[in-house]
Amino acid sequence: MDLSDLNNLELSNIGSWPLAAKTIIWVLLFIAALGSAWHFDWQNQYAELEKVKKEESEKLKEFEAKQKKAANLDELKKQLALMEEMFDDMISRLPTKIEVESFVRDISQTGAASALDFELVKPESEKQQEEYVELPISLKLVGDFHEFGMFVSGIAALPRIVTLRDFSIAGGKSRSKLSMSVKAITYRYRDKGE
Repeated sequence: MDLSDLNNLELSNIGSWPLAAKTIIWVLLFIAALGSAWHFDWQNQYAELEKVKKEESEKLKEFEAKQKKAANLDELKKQLALMEEMFDDMISRLPTKIEVESFVRDISQTGAASALDFELVKPESEKQQEEYVELPISLKLVGDFHEFGMFVSGIAALPRIVTLRDFSIAGGKSRSKLSMSVKAITYRYRDKGE
């Protein structure tokens, strides 16, 4: 078949065309059908497939994370029980309003055991926080460096939770003595009614 034969082909008589011309027409129609299917249908399906693959990947990651949690559930329950026990222990170590006087007494006894002289012991007003109440006491102590260390160590050994803040150490009246101002703070659990 020649190119000149293409001019002699009639659309009304396709059945008598040579095999090569029929094949070219079938191939062109097939390509057009594929192009139409891609443009009008497959392209959207491909985008949907990519979206579903991404969702599947995310769901798989979520499943793996939940599966790990489920596998460690017994261990997590044990940790929760331990944390609740520790929390209850800490709550029991927080004083009630009635025990504030004994706290001041404990601080005084710790200072005396450390051979410190108290110039000031001044309980301050409570400071309300969201879950607890701070009970600050301003202290001014006189002693040497080692006595201050013994005092801080003694405070840390008290059965109640106590923090020391706002340290200020200055030279004392005598050459061997220092003066320390500090705020001792203990905490109490905030009652439900407060």
